[in-house]
Amino acid sequence: MVRPPLPNDCIVIQALAHEIWPEAYASILSPAQLAYMLDKFYALEALQQQMVGGQQFLLLEEDHVAQGFAAYQLDYTPGVTQLHKLYVRTAQQHKGWGSTLLEAIEQRAIQSGQHTLRLNVNRFNNAQFFYQKKGFQTVETIDISIGEGYFMEDFVMEKQLL
Repeated sequence: MVRPPLPNDCIVIQALAHEIWPEAYASILSPAQLAYMLDKFYALEALQQQMVGGQQFLLLEEDHVAQGFAAYQLDYTPGVTQLHKLYVRTAQQHKGWGSTLLEAIEQRAIQSGQHTLRLNVNRFNNAQFFYQKKGFQTVETIDISIGEGYFMEDFVMEKQLL
């Protein structure tokens, strides 16, 4: 089941990120950068600020246990929905849940009249191949400074919705 988070679900999202990220990024990021990014993006205050700033979160649950989450922002730029986050517990991957979350976001974007779904994915993350299978194309390669000398080395990918 995919649902919007309840007020105290920030702690659930934070716990999922702290479980998923070390496995997902162990071969890509140094332990120091991983810790820095988790603190920067998944501290409870940071999650609350993201929600106030327009990010809409979704939780994916099975038997009332959170297995993954996503965050997106409608009209990030006019007509474009930005997919900020999409993560599923490593042990629960390959069950179609990433697709379930992505489809829920696509439907919300289409219903809101958005023409494009955009995301950034680390250039060394195998998730890029998942997005390619889902119809996304790489439109740009960027390096984003996030402080402390760290960069997000990303592909920007887009999928046309309408």
